[in-house]
Amino acid sequence: MDFEEILAKCGNSSRYQFLLLALYGYLMVVISMHYFSQNVISFVPDHWCYHEQLANRSFDEIEEIYSRFEYPSCTRLETIDHNGGNHTVSSEKCNKWIYKYDFGYQSMNTELNWVCDEAYKPRVGQSLFFVGSVCGTLIFGILGDRIGRIKALILANWCGFLGDFSTIFTKSLVSFSICRFISGLAADANSYLMYILILEYVSPSLRNVGLNTVLGSFYCLGLIGACWLAVWVGHWRIFLACSSVPLLLVTLYYFLVQESAQWLVTRGDIDGALRRLQRVAKINRRQVADDDFKAFRSYCEEHYRKEAKEADQSEANLLDMLKTPRMRSTAFKLLLIFIIIVPCYNTIARNVEGLGISPFIMFSLNALTLPPSGYLQGLLQDRIGRKATAVSWMTITGLFAAAAGIVISQGSNRNVILLVGLTLAARFGVSIADGASSQFSTELIPTCVRGRGVAVVHVAGFAASFLSPYILHLGTYFRPAPSIILGILFLSGAYVCLLLPETRNKKLPMSLAEGEEFGKGEGIFDFLAHLRRAESTEFTVEMSTKPEEEEDILMSKSAKH
Repeated sequence: MDFEEILAKCGNSSRYQFLLLALYGYLMVVISMHYFSQNVISFVPDHWCYHEQLANRSFDEIEEIYSRFEYPSCTRLETIDHNGGNHTVSSEKCNKWIYKYDFGYQSMNTELNWVCDEAYKPRVGQSLFFVGSVCGTLIFGILGDRIGRIKALILANWCGFLGDFSTIFTKSLVSFSICRFISGLAADANSYLMYILILEYVSPSLRNVGLNTVLGSFYCLGLIGACWLAVWVGHWRIFLACSSVPLLLVTLYYFLVQESAQWLVTRGDIDGALRRLQRVAKINRRQVADDDFKAFRSYCEEHYRKEAKEADQSEANLLDMLKTPRMRSTAFKLLLIFIIIVPCYNTIARNVEGLGISPFIMFSLNALTLPPSGYLQGLLQDRIGRKATAVSWMTITGLFAAAAGIVISQGSNRNVILLVGLTLAARFGVSIADGASSQFSTELIPTCVRGRGVAVVHVAGFAASFLSPYILHLGTYFRPAPSIILGILFLSGAYVCLLLPETRNKKLPMSLAEGEEFGKGEGIFDFLAHLRRAESTEFTVEMSTKPEEEEDILMSKSAKH
């Protein structure tokens, strides 16, 4: 009796599984608040250089005065002519600003005056956040295999709390960067460790429907909650205190979530695995016979010895991917896709300023695209395949991003509604492209190295995300630059996806030898022909189902007579 069979007896779609999904939903809320807290504390409202003669002017009057200059936010005036536009510019730099706060919210940038010449400082801290996420993915991934998923999950969220809470007391770039690095350690590990646990304890049907629904819906709630929590408290330090404390509540998962039984088996702790399964059965109110647990123990003892022998010979398997030509080519293409898509995702998800609309409202609108994009992604992957979904939506999103750049280039004459619409369309598209390319890449990696392979490509993507803040920062010099770069990257990613074989309705590779042969001889556009054949096959099957059923009924009647 293998694990899936004993889990079905203990319950794989019952009370305990719904408890896991509820806890995962809470985790998604606090994770999304943690992940995008950097953006919320760094929002920069409209601002202009301070001048005594502007103290009693309205914001519209101040904006009108500075609108004559190329860099209105960073131009210091020597004198201001009350009767006309004959203002003189000072040779000195700004050291004080007038801020038009959105909803009265005071961000870190406005309090520390990290604008104009010092606008790079938040970008540096954000880059260190991504560096921390790379290190954290590796560190907590190793700890997850050494000390267990739950303990590693709790440690990761402690790092997130420590980094966010200590950021409250920072005033210099050095301290800020250190705190963001510590916070970044939890950026990926605090989600995928729980994700693994859920995959190991729920039925396949609940994984496909329940997990994706929880992920999109609660991540959306976390993003919207982060924005309006900031507005409600009014200050970035209070916001970080409120958003970081919920990370500590994940410590309670140690008492609520059972450690991975499969992981305990691989560690030789079969008794521990049986205790976890018995608790799952008790929570689900299932009666499981002792003979079933004994059969599972026998299977584990035999299977574990076999796996242990294979594990001793598989340490270099990840490097073995690079020893054969086609697998080496596939590995580099997958790395390139993640290096492209992850920075694009982070750049679009964080690009909510300078669009002519409040960043709080823009962030909320972005969040609302997540649930429908997740549903559409699953629907398209079932209908047209992984490759077609990834390629089409990378191309579409690249065109949306490029179109947004064209609108931005029009400056003050741009259509705000059109720009916001294009930005939301790009956010919707990048969610589908990111999810589709992730699943596509995971299926192409052979089973024997899938876990380590997926970890490596994720690390590569997060490492490349180091560039995301600087792509956005280019917009301070040339406003359309981020959108143009994103458009080029998306189109490049779509081309790389075209070079990979389709995985829909195919036996996925398990060994490196199968991976070397997978998709051999398949052309770049062959997936379109396969798609048409699949549709015609489905239509034929549907049309032939009824006659077959009628024939079965007639045969059964004749047999009775």
